Amino acid sequence: MLCRTYCASCIGIEAITVTVEVDVSQGISFYLVGLPDNAVRESQQRISTALHTLDAKIPGKRITVNLAPADIKKEGSAFDLPIAIGILAASGQYKFTSLSRYLMMGELALDGSLRAVPGALAVAIHAAKESFDACIFPIDSAYEACEASQIEIYGVKNLKEVISILSGEGEIKAIKPEVDYSINEKALANNLSPDQRGIPDFAHIKGQEYIKRGLEIAAAGGHNALMCGSPGSGKSLMARAFPGILPFMEREEAIETGMIYSVSGKKNGTFGLMKERPFRAPHYSSSAISIIGGGVRAVPGEISLAHNGVLYLDELPEFSPKLLEMLRQPLEDKVVSISRIRYQVTYPCNFMLIASMNPCPCGYYGVPGDRCTCMPYAITRYRSRVSGPLMDRIDIHLSVQPVTQENLLSESVAESSDSIKQRVIDARTIQKNRYENSCYTNSQMTPVQIREYCKLEESGKKLLSSAISKLGLSARGYSKILKVARTIADLQGCPSILSSHLAEAIQYRAETI
Repeated sequence: MLCRTYCASCIGIEAITVTVEVDVSQGISFYLVGLPDNAVRESQQRISTALHTLDAKIPGKRITVNLAPADIKKEGSAFDLPIAIGILAASGQYKFTSLSRYLMMGELALDGSLRAVPGALAVAIHAAKESFDACIFPIDSAYEACEASQIEIYGVKNLKEVISILSGEGEIKAIKPEVDYSINEKALANNLSPDQRGIPDFAHIKGQEYIKRGLEIAAAGGHNALMCGSPGSGKSLMARAFPGILPFMEREEAIETGMIYSVSGKKNGTFGLMKERPFRAPHYSSSAISIIGGGVRAVPGEISLAHNGVLYLDELPEFSPKLLEMLRQPLEDKVVSISRIRYQVTYPCNFMLIASMNPCPCGYYGVPGDRCTCMPYAITRYRSRVSGPLMDRIDIHLSVQPVTQENLLSESVAESSDSIKQRVIDARTIQKNRYENSCYTNSQMTPVQIREYCKLEESGKKLLSSAISKLGLSARGYSKILKVARTIADLQGCPSILSSHLAEAIQYRAETI
């Protein structure tokens, strides 16, 4: 008897339907075909033991399991559930009348329980497009999938509950997005301070008001920023506090980012979609594949895991120069294409780059007191590890000075992250209304939008013309200044860009680094 069940496999963040064909006939053998990897081949042992919990078994006959399409490699343990259901139906141990309505995935434990699988969010979106009526996932995977899908999502704990759904007993109800989503929303938006969320508060950072202002502009417009200063001046602490002034993601952004985390198998929240923007801070010893993505399974790298969030690179010159050059194209195109002999995968990577570095190998060049011990050639060699083209893609350059003695001893409390965050939210609301969802922030403006929304007064044109000639700005640098100036104007609620806004934007571009 031939039976078909349906599951899916992810290539990048795109899912494709996999048809599991199970045939039970006379003979004694078990064949699993369709380019399965070792994890899929081992499913026979997991399924055999799990079925005993239902007083069922793999029949002692000739069983052929085909995973179609057969020319795509099947990886992982998510095929356990559809194969087990197919065997039960094909051998006549259970009767299911509507298997074609469901797309199911899950890894079976030996006691019949189901473990979470990667890619549930991408699979649920795909299932809705392919006109499936419902999806069946392990309970943890179902929570992340139910928010984005327009079809029913069932979260199950074990094989018995799956059979209950397929038999139409009605004991297991579909997960309701509005119920589960509110749990996550309340947990994240219950007026929790950055400290309560494990994020440093700008109120506890002494001095450095100029740097905080630059980071506020970066957050409001989605701009890249680089901090250069001596050790102990607060660069890393301010970067760690940066997520505390970012607004929560829009629903569309949360779905995009959630799909990346889903296919990578990384936990993205207790319930539902992730709301807080990701903050990724890889060490400078990280490999190129871990940052860019790739490998045998074409997994997303750090730049994709930082999608709609922040990628923080501390000690920027210590990263491999080759790796830093790999960032140039993703910073410009907001996507990364990973091409290998056997596959080509494209991941989105629209992230804010926040980087920090020392001015020289010893870290004290330019600090009062002549503490620097570096020779001129050593300083030049150190700075040249960050190339000009990469620096040109960074919108805001900030020179971080040591915290003064007066600020260190002061008892006054600086402005909190929450008040800064409110200004950022207001500025982003202006941008959202202006662009009507064609883009989210000023940093994403196209050349056409720059011409439309970044018109300058005559005095502003003269100021920018002088900056271009004195600073030797490239065409990219010119557009970066206009975008930053547009963000500064939005923070002040000005409909047009004034000369003061433009002057501040030029100042951030003209920092000596």
